[in-house]
Amino acid sequence: MTFDALLRAAAQRLELAGSPTPRIDAELLMTHATGRERAWLYTWGDRDCVGWERARFEALIAARAQGEPVAYLTGERAFWGLSLLTSRHTLIPRADTETLVEAALARAGKSGRFLDLGTGTGAIALAFASERPGWQVSGLDLRDEAVALAARNAARLGLDNATFAQSDWFDALAPVEPASRFDLIVSNPPYIDAADPHLAQGDVRFEPRSALVAADEGLADLLHLVRQARDYLFDRGWLMLEHGYRQAPLVRQALIEAGYTEVESLKDLGEHERVTLGRAVEAAWVEERVQRVKQT
Repeated sequence: MTFDALLRAAAQRLELAGSPTPRIDAELLMTHATGRERAWLYTWGDRDCVGWERARFEALIAARAQGEPVAYLTGERAFWGLSLLTSRHTLIPRADTETLVEAALARAGKSGRFLDLGTGTGAIALAFASERPGWQVSGLDLRDEAVALAARNAARLGLDNATFAQSDWFDALAPVEPASRFDLIVSNPPYIDAADPHLAQGDVRFEPRSALVAADEGLADLLHLVRQARDYLFDRGWLMLEHGYRQAPLVRQALIEAGYTEVESLKDLGEHERVTLGRAVEAAWVEERVQRVKQT
């Protein structure tokens, strides 16, 4: 059977199985199975595909038809133009998260300190590091497997301005030390309610629940970061959070109540409010503390 015929049959099978991008999935799995570029497939698709290449491709298609994410089957995913290694221990990088990268870059000068919490594959940190070589970029994650993967991605991409370490959010940092202060803190934390029906659909069925689900209807980790991040930001530093498309009003309210200024939400590719950010101004913190003292 030719490459073209195999791809057509595979795309039809994946479409029936519910893949939203059946032809693209089939092409990506074919390139992974055979080591050939997609351009080669377009040019020489009338050639026969036989032996181990066909067997490997058909096995991958069978797994994808059962719902296995392409990024886990191939072991990589493109993000911000970077090829990142993936793992079942981490979330799969998604295009909507590039909104968070864009927001950070728009507010970053030539140098500074950047922290990505819950870094996973390192996607956000490495995308930023690739654009701002003068910045010190750090990524923290609770899972040792994620830290190791992010470090591998940094080495693979030659981004020596990015480092990664294990930590439960801010626990590995000491807020009184200058080395634990940052100009930009970003995070794509768990923000899905445990009862959300989307957890039983698509790729998220195979992704780690610990990276997806948070208590209090998905808000627990977001609110924790809002409360804690101020102790780790320089004066006029930014906190930027990715969240669910219905959570923006609550995250904005939490930032305002915590004393952040210039609070706003940004829309993703689907025109949903996906990222909310605020600026930590020392004067606002001092005023808040004065008011608390007066009330006691």
